[in-house]
Amino acid sequence: MLILGIESSCDETAASVVEITNNGEKKILSNSVASQIAIHRLYGGVVPEIAGRAHSEAICTVVSDALENAGKTVSDIDIIGVTSNPGLIGALLVGVSFAKSLAYSAGKPIVPVNHIKGHIAANYFNYPELKPPFLALVVSGGHTSIMDVKSYTDFRTIGRTRDDAAGEAFDKVGRVMGLTYPCGAEMDKLAFAGDPSIFKLPSAAISDDTLDFSFSGVKTAILNTLNSMEQKKQSYKKEDIAAAFTKVFTASICKKTEMALKKTGYTTFAVAGGVSANSHLRKSLSELCKKMNVKLCIPPLSLCGDNGAMIAAQAYYEYIEGNVGDTSLNASAV
Repeated sequence: MLILGIESSCDETAASVVEITNNGEKKILSNSVASQIAIHRLYGGVVPEIAGRAHSEAICTVVSDALENAGKTVSDIDIIGVTSNPGLIGALLVGVSFAKSLAYSAGKPIVPVNHIKGHIAANYFNYPELKPPFLALVVSGGHTSIMDVKSYTDFRTIGRTRDDAAGEAFDKVGRVMGLTYPCGAEMDKLAFAGDPSIFKLPSAAISDDTLDFSFSGVKTAILNTLNSMEQKKQSYKKEDIAAAFTKVFTASICKKTEMALKKTGYTTFAVAGGVSANSHLRKSLSELCKKMNVKLCIPPLSLCGDNGAMIAAQAYYEYIEGNVGDTSLNASAV
């Protein structure tokens, strides 16, 4: 089976052709991505209207490249999967509208895919033995959620951020520090050279028995501290800020992850999303899972960010369950 996956939920237009055998083995034949980082860097963050326009300009080329790089044509494709939610509504509509038109004209089934499910599905490429049920964590610019994956299509959110997502907090803190958007990678590097004990920050793990997070508080604490220091003409090292925030971020994630593993009793844990590329988080979660004798699954860096392959992988399972769309398919921001 050949699946074309299309992703346009935020600031990357992506398409991929994935081949899946009868026994479920998955192979990425192509993975084309057009990033909008250079555009949004001018504004210090993603501008929804600009993102939607950029998707419109790139999607034809990206899908054509994916098919060409895979050595396939639209007639060879069996299923077209597309991200339908959640995300920026204008950006999503570009992908959904394009996919619907392509599917209708080619006479192919169209399968709507939840973006968060897609991120988790990225793990299936490198961990073919990964099968539900298991616990999953999605950490990205727009999402921070702990998921109980009951089946390939039945996901239950058991923990989430109540305000800012982890990646969003990284970017907002980094912007105040004068870093270039997106700030995650640079914050990751700076944290190695800083002293996390210089700044005392509140935990992002909600202090109760829920599995929820709140990154707004720690973000605000940093912003207030830096504003106060600047008013007093006091200097600070960016490395120390990065180290302090990263330490709180990883400790908070690990605290709620440990609670979730104990509550669910799962011995398999999958991590996904753009922020899962953070080296400090990967190290801390690896140590936690080793301590708890839990199998850890994290996709390679190439599949952490938004991509079409993860959408194609999840589309396969949605199709098997009969979750097929039609020309009335619409996008949803949530």
